[in-house]
Amino acid sequence: MQMEPKVNILLVDDKLENLLALEAILEKLGENLVRATSGEEALRCLLHQDFAVILLDVQMPGMDGFETATLIRNRGRSRHTPIIFLTAFSTSDQMLFKGYALGAVDYLLKPLDPNILTSKVTVFVELFKKTEAVKRQAAQLVAVNAELRQSEERLRSLSTCSPVGIFEIDTEGACRYTNPRYQAICGLKAAESIEKKWVESVHPEDQERAVTSWSVYINEGRDYSEEFRFQTTHGIVRWVQVRSSPMLSGQGELLGYVGTLEDITERKQAEEVRAQVIREQTARQEAEAANRMKDEFLAVLSHELRTPLTSMLGWSKILRTKKLDEKATSRALEAIERNAMSQMQLIEDILDVSRIIRGQLRLNVCAVNLIAVMETALEAVRPLAEPKDIQLNTVLDNSVGSVYGDPARLQQIVWNLLTNAIKFTPKGGRVEVNLSIITVQEQQTTNKYAQIQVIDTGIGISKEFLPKVFERFRQADSTTTRSHNGLGLGLAIVRHLVELHKGAIFAESPGTEKGATFTVRLPLLQDNRANKGNRELAEISCPIASTPLTGLRILVVDDEADTRNFLSFMFEDYGAFTTAVGSVDEALAVLEQAKPDIVISDIGMSEQDGYTLIRKLRSLEPEKGGCIPAIALTAYTREEDRLEALSAGFQQHLSKPIDPNKLIGAVASILKLPLEVSVS
Repeated sequence: MQMEPKVNILLVDDKLENLLALEAILEKLGENLVRATSGEEALRCLLHQDFAVILLDVQMPGMDGFETATLIRNRGRSRHTPIIFLTAFSTSDQMLFKGYALGAVDYLLKPLDPNILTSKVTVFVELFKKTEAVKRQAAQLVAVNAELRQSEERLRSLSTCSPVGIFEIDTEGACRYTNPRYQAICGLKAAESIEKKWVESVHPEDQERAVTSWSVYINEGRDYSEEFRFQTTHGIVRWVQVRSSPMLSGQGELLGYVGTLEDITERKQAEEVRAQVIREQTARQEAEAANRMKDEFLAVLSHELRTPLTSMLGWSKILRTKKLDEKATSRALEAIERNAMSQMQLIEDILDVSRIIRGQLRLNVCAVNLIAVMETALEAVRPLAEPKDIQLNTVLDNSVGSVYGDPARLQQIVWNLLTNAIKFTPKGGRVEVNLSIITVQEQQTTNKYAQIQVIDTGIGISKEFLPKVFERFRQADSTTTRSHNGLGLGLAIVRHLVELHKGAIFAESPGTEKGATFTVRLPLLQDNRANKGNRELAEISCPIASTPLTGLRILVVDDEADTRNFLSFMFEDYGAFTTAVGSVDEALAVLEQAKPDIVISDIGMSEQDGYTLIRKLRSLEPEKGGCIPAIALTAYTREEDRLEALSAGFQQHLSKPIDPNKLIGAVASILKLPLEVSVS
């Protein structure tokens, strides 16, 4: 503990022996004893020090004790210092009154009683100490109060000048304090900010979220931090971050909540600008990637369309300029037909993708037996597998029931997967085709699926390309040195067809040169009693009689001479009489002379199109040919093109390139001929 400072006691006497005697008596008090041998010396001591008590001899040469006391009392610093007069003479009442009048607190006669002197001095020493302690405490209190005032002023300035709004609420939710920034953010006056809660200033679209989150915070007592839009009464909207923490007493009792409102509108705007820049950069990168893909696709498309044309044109010129024997002629025709079919398949794929993009790919659904679909697809791809000596191993579970789908599109799915597997499997490889039933647990229900797997021993798929294998226009190798042809559309079409059938498709591959597995899952019909006989639903063709159109009169309208000649030859080969013209006016002239049984017309023609022809035809009276059936034969294959043709007055809409079986079948169907003609 810190030692208390010693108290000064002034001893004034002109005789040294008296001073020594006083020191001997008071020494045990342990205080600081100061000697003065005259009044003048005593006054000099009082200039620099404060004393608890002064022991002053009355009889001194020169300035006596009374004169010295008078001067002591005249000084402000020593006006209240206790004085005890000491004298060796008997004291008269007059002297006592004079001493007390000068402020003496006592009058002692020499010789002094040590105990009395000590006790009296001790009283004044203790009184001095207590007075000094009170002065120190008062000074400390003054300092503390000054510091508190400074602190309050500093806090007031901080609150007033704070860049964030500050609020304080009690445990009942009533607001007790807000600073000017809070009032500015909420658009309220000082009095209004006390009456209204901050959530009332939140934008109406964010208010429900604000109320809910604040209620959760009040109940849980954790720190709070949320961002909302605030709207002032003047309609100004700004983004504000609200933070709050519980206010606790020293004993941990909840006193209320203190919080801040920070205007983060600029930050939000900067984030939005940054997000917009990122979106624009992403969009630009995607557009650049799409352009690259488009350029690559157009290059591949040009190659894939020109390749079969080269063979077709080459063999056509050979057939026109040279006389070939029957074997060579057959070979040439097979090559032309094969390349034409290849080109037609490319065009069909492009059209399918166009329908998928526009959401116009439609299914003709019914109960379908997958065994028949897969067997038909397998037979169709065997000619592709045999030249490469690829084994086609099949494991088809005959107990697999029916699925609800489009037979032609289901066959397209299997055919595309098989041709893809054969294309990427090297010579002497193996392709396995499995059909089975699989049970899948989905959201507390158990569902059964028909599972088709096509497993090959081909070049496989890299890990980088595997996630993109079902994307349109994607090919693992799109360079001019690639070893496999195609447009990269088949698997994208397959995925979309599977999804239209409410199924799922997966691709797996251990890596390059390790083969690939494609798995298709299709939901089975719950009622499988219709399975018997469903195999016929997947069959595509049946024989056509050699001359099913004998005696029919057919008018062909097309501005392309090659198409007119082909159609005329085909119909006449099936026994019909054909008139072929190249314009609408020529067609109407033929109709005036003779009424054909049916009209086959192109849509896109120069000067006047097929729609003009059918409208003029339907405007005629029935006896003049207004009811003659008509088929639109066109390269415009969109769904809206088909609907427009039918609404204009055509009975059917068939797309180019022309499948003779389909066209003959359509004619037979419209004219209700008693023929067994398939329409695939």
